[in-house]
Amino acid sequence: MGPENTTTVTEFILEGFSGLDQRLQLFLSLVSLLIYLTTVVGNATIILLVCVDHRLQTPMYFFISNLAFLEICFISSTSIQLFIILSSGRRTISLSSCFAQSYFYSALGCTELVLLVVMSFDRYVAICQPLHYAAIMKSQLCIHLVVAAWVTGFTLLSYRLVLPYKLTFCGSNKINHFFCDSSPLLKLSCSDTRLLWKMDSVFLSFFILGSLCLTLVFYMCILFCILHLPAASGRKKAFSTCSSHLTTLAIGYGSCIALYVCPSEDVSLENNRIIALLNTVLYPFLNPFIYSLRNKTVILALKEAIARTITQLFP
Repeated sequence: MGPENTTTVTEFILEGFSGLDQRLQLFLSLVSLLIYLTTVVGNATIILLVCVDHRLQTPMYFFISNLAFLEICFISSTSIQLFIILSSGRRTISLSSCFAQSYFYSALGCTELVLLVVMSFDRYVAICQPLHYAAIMKSQLCIHLVVAAWVTGFTLLSYRLVLPYKLTFCGSNKINHFFCDSSPLLKLSCSDTRLLWKMDSVFLSFFILGSLCLTLVFYMCILFCILHLPAASGRKKAFSTCSSHLTTLAIGYGSCIALYVCPSEDVSLENNRIIALLNTVLYPFLNPFIYSLRNKTVILALKEAIARTITQLFP
């Protein structure tokens, strides 16, 4: 399509939840704000505790603190926009901001999947090869694994950085979503998007299913080792930890598979929006409670930190 036939689009309108009653939108805006603040405070608390408490300065908590930081970035990439839409009704977003949001949301999501594989590997070594744990999980390796997760996540989908220069928008600028996800963006384009659909299908399907398989392999090995533990109490504790981790993994991977594995141009944006809420709001909200705040060592460190703070404020 030549430039003379193209209508320049400078902004999009996010129409997600536009049909709701105004009072319901206000209520949902407060709920979304509460969930967002709880997620940020919970994850920030984990990061702070790992930094100041020597008992938490281990490979496992190093990975958890990185996951906590990632969750803050991930939920901020979409929930702030959702709160603005629900509370003020301001639904416009510039073209560049829309593509930036789409890229960072996807890149952070891919980074998290790699980090979950790394964390499952760490738990596999700790439980299945405890005598070699200190020798294997050295600080240098831990740093390299985290850096690899971030680099992989942000380079895998780098082809999306050229989207603004390859796509033209000559029709509606209304996105039936609460953030700029790739599927509704491609639906609005009047360019030939078949190649981009295929690229998303190949890259995301391979990445999501590949990381899921690796994570499940490590957890299967962990469960196999747990079954051979001599003490029943040890098996019960390990099963409890693994079951909670697998619950959050089911939510995270289930929503990712439903949204992005073999994406189709015929996908229902209504279903896409509902599933996206699980992926962008509920999953980051649950992670600090599942991975850290149920842990006795973390709870003890938190209580001691609160006690020290109170003592310093009211000597």
